[in-house]
Amino acid sequence: MSDIIVVIGSGSIAQATARRVSLGKKILLADINIEAAQAVEESLKKAGFAVTTAHVDVSSRASIEDLVTTATALGEVKGVIHTAGLSPSQSAAQHLLQVDLYGIAVVLEAFGKVIAPGGSGVVIGSQSSHRLAVDALTQKTADELALLAPEELIELPWIKEIDDSLYAYQISKRGNALRVISEVVKWGKRGARINCISAGIVDTPLAYDELTSTERGEYYRTMLANSPAGCGGMPDEIGDLAEYLFGPKGTYISGSDILIDGGVTASIKYP
Repeated sequence: MSDIIVVIGSGSIAQATARRVSLGKKILLADINIEAAQAVEESLKKAGFAVTTAHVDVSSRASIEDLVTTATALGEVKGVIHTAGLSPSQSAAQHLLQVDLYGIAVVLEAFGKVIAPGGSGVVIGSQSSHRLAVDALTQKTADELALLAPEELIELPWIKEIDDSLYAYQISKRGNALRVISEVVKWGKRGARINCISAGIVDTPLAYDELTSTERGEYYRTMLANSPAGCGGMPDEIGDLAEYLFGPKGTYISGSDILIDGGVTASIKYP
């Protein structure tokens, strides 16, 4: 049986990361849009990778558990790359929370039970989580994001009250980083590691939706222009960091939230 790298989401960052960490392994590429996943499958196969695809809806526990079953039937799960999600311009707040907050909590829980010794995982978060106001979370609410069972988490009164999609996105991405910190203890008992990459504005279709939106586009464009880097990132730059975290030089990095945003967060905090 093969060593399996599970890639959830088939966008540019998913592809860049999969190409860097899947040599000699089999990729299970899962997406809610199976046609998109199959198009990427053909591209990766032409580059010499072994790939199979599956449908997954990360807002559904049953769908995620079906993906776990598919993965373990193929071989040992040596890696999990989670890139699937919605942006504030793509969804209403509660649907975004179901996908970006609840979904990742279930993915980490479910794959944490089957990840193989020596395995590694990466969750693509967002620099947006670092822009939450300092009083946005109390210790209690932070612990709830980190520790509550996913079904309890999504039913919290303060979560169900969120009706602003940008705030929902920020809370979700902060929740992702906190969930990684709590789940890493369980993953570690299986001899595996997991980390969060809080990516800045990277040149992807999702970022394009934000940069061109009538509601927030000008703000995001100004934010990039005023940053130390003066531009957005590239999917390959996120893939390079993920490769380091998966590789032999990253074996002591676990439970970390790494910000990679060209200095955008710094320029906002200390303009």
